[in-house]
Amino acid sequence: LNSLVQVAASAEDDLVHMMAGANSALLEAGCALGGGHTSEGGDAGLGFAITGRAPSAAALLRKSGLSEGQALILTKPIGTGVIFAANMRCAANGPWVVQALESMRMSNGPASKVLIAHGASACTDVTGFGLCGHLLEMCKASAHEATLLLDDIPLLDGALECVRAKIFSSLAPANMRLRHGMNSARTAEPTYALLFDPQTSGGLLASVPADRAEACVAALRAAGCTHAAVIGTVGERAGAAGVPLVTCE
Repeated sequence: LNSLVQVAASAEDDLVHMMAGANSALLEAGCALGGGHTSEGGDAGLGFAITGRAPSAAALLRKSGLSEGQALILTKPIGTGVIFAANMRCAANGPWVVQALESMRMSNGPASKVLIAHGASACTDVTGFGLCGHLLEMCKASAHEATLLLDDIPLLDGALECVRAKIFSSLAPANMRLRHGMNSARTAEPTYALLFDPQTSGGLLASVPADRAEACVAALRAAGCTHAAVIGTVGERAGAAGVPLVTCE
């Protein structure tokens, strides 16, 4: 792994702390920092270019592995976009921000191992395109429809309050353009809006055999993913082009 760091000219102490924290997290994940470059700028920034190896192509979980009848599992709650948009406006409660940061700091590594152990055949992380956007990617890649159970989607504390206050991430309007791929009679509800909330360090969205879903969720929670939940099912193969791929109930 290589790093790219930008710091203010007088911020050498900040650089030491940034790299120490980053290296600690990388070591925990079994990743070695191999080198990097540092530049000066007006704002601090830190980025990484990561490469890795899989034991075989068959060991990789892809977006295209959905199968009819499988359960959809989400490993972390959603809502980081609205929480930090509220925080920038000084409108977020402290405990909301603390919980969001704790969720963001949690590695997806342990969750990925649990999902694989319970027969997951498709997986992606939920990040900038929001839960809806990443599920649509999986449905398109797999040529399958899916059903989301709106009431079962785990949410960060404060996320609903932010939506009710009409506080959204600046990226949410772009994600809302994906709603043409959705079919729902519940579009006016706050939870529906959170389907398009961009996530930072979000959880994993995976499909597992329905008869193993309950055990998978229990194992995820035992591994620290306390909000893991079954949030929907994989449906039949997709029909004609232009037909919504995801139904939200």
